[in-house]
Amino acid sequence: MAGLRLGPLLRYTDGSSATVWVETSRPCTAEVRCADGSGGTARTFQIAGHHYALVPVTGLTAGTSTTYEVLLDGGRVWPLPGSPFPPSAIHAPGPEGGFRVAFGSCRWASPPAGGHDPVGPDALDALATRLASDPEGERPDVLLLLGDQVYADETSDSTQRWLAGRRDLNDPPGNGVADYEEYTHLYYESWLDPRIRWLLSTVPSFMIFDDHDVIDDWNTSAAWLADMRATDWWRERLLSGLMSYWVHQHLGNLSPEELAADPVYEQVRKLPDGTDVLRTFAARADADPAQVRWSYRRDFGRVRLLMVDSRAARVLDEQGRSMLDPGEEAWLREQVLDSSGAYDHLLVGTSLPWLLPHLVHDAEGWNAALCRGERGARWARFGEKVRRAADLEHWSAFPESFARLADLLAEAGSGPDAPATVCVLSGDVHHAYVAEPSWPGEGPGARVVQLVCSPVHNSVPLSMRMAFRIGWTAVSRGLGRCLARHGRLAPPPVTWRKTDGPWFGNQLMTLTLRGRSARLRLERARAREGAGPRLATLLDSELSP
Repeated sequence: MAGLRLGPLLRYTDGSSATVWVETSRPCTAEVRCADGSGGTARTFQIAGHHYALVPVTGLTAGTSTTYEVLLDGGRVWPLPGSPFPPSAIHAPGPEGGFRVAFGSCRWASPPAGGHDPVGPDALDALATRLASDPEGERPDVLLLLGDQVYADETSDSTQRWLAGRRDLNDPPGNGVADYEEYTHLYYESWLDPRIRWLLSTVPSFMIFDDHDVIDDWNTSAAWLADMRATDWWRERLLSGLMSYWVHQHLGNLSPEELAADPVYEQVRKLPDGTDVLRTFAARADADPAQVRWSYRRDFGRVRLLMVDSRAARVLDEQGRSMLDPGEEAWLREQVLDSSGAYDHLLVGTSLPWLLPHLVHDAEGWNAALCRGERGARWARFGEKVRRAADLEHWSAFPESFARLADLLAEAGSGPDAPATVCVLSGDVHHAYVAEPSWPGEGPGARVVQLVCSPVHNSVPLSMRMAFRIGWTAVSRGLGRCLARHGRLAPPPVTWRKTDGPWFGNQLMTLTLRGRSARLRLERARAREGAGPRLATLLDSELSP
């Protein structure tokens, strides 16, 4: 009998349909059977000896919830026997009512139950504990995971022991993962956590990668990429990373209609083994990133979400650096300004913050100017060393892209049909804060905010905590202006200020959107004796204009 190796994950969901992702132990037919009579089936496909299915669920009724079970070749495999959790359910959103989205990034896998957790309680574990204890209580309609869902370059002790059983860790890439099989181990370690497994089975999730899903500072610069391509292990790491991302994360971001139109998905499902097809696709994405779009759009009633790839879509040539290639940038503009379905709230998900502490912003712009030769070849070589050592590769390290995004957000928030809020959702920097931009003159009518929430389960050194706090001060702003003058940088088209934070710890932000109102809550995970972790509220404020 086929067994359930990983999942189920409830992924895309709308008022009438959903998709449920599973990994199985052998080829089989996967079925999702709902209590209200809806459901669906799918035959598994094979990648590198692993078997997966993305089951389309149809016949849902908008505005209702239904529990479900998973069957493989007719045998029930979910819920697990003796599960302490409530039945997994699909909540089909209705045309009216509010919309609640929880988001965060950067999650190391939690240690096994009873093990010491050096970075404290996991915020997703805490969310699962709350939902399981009160299944009818408040719950997110969507969970957005904004990058670093797995850490391919910073593996746990248990994973390193497993890797050492496969190969010599003294050889590159050492303790990091090397191939597709090792990537699958990272997902097992992370998603088989009982609370996380149940949470992802009952709350729809959307995801995007960041650097650690492949390697720290992925696509920092053209020189960095050239150095990586010169190694004998990088190509396998990258192709395996893209392949495993496509299987475990990307497919579930797509609607049933997008899946039906995806030629790679069609080929993989038709063949007895889709490994070569997927590997060819990943190689094409590596050779010419502009050929592949990882970004996507989701509309939830009158809320529009645009998840933007700010890693693989970069243009790295120093004389034309851009966070997004021309096709990706045109796509983003088209989706933001598409008025075919007016929206009350625009959410732009990008793993990397757009607005950073002023000193960090100016340092990254200064560094970019040095690296493109503004102060000569010697300064350019120095700039590249600093760029890699200090991780200077956010939006502000691409000054023209920063400015164009500022202009686009202002345009989106202006005019008689402007939304109430434009929220940029980001993670990466291992702390949380709220920042608000201001434009010269009248500015947009919508309230525009940068919301940063990270990590879900990770840490940040004390030295970095101090740097992030100091980076917002007036003294640091003055130092940043000196760097900007040395780099001969033009002033940015916006100014901004930090309105809340910074906060440190394992945390989640939640936006509750109802009509044209928006409310923001930030919660931090706290340990509890004899029970699962809880979420404690640090901020609860209105965002509406």
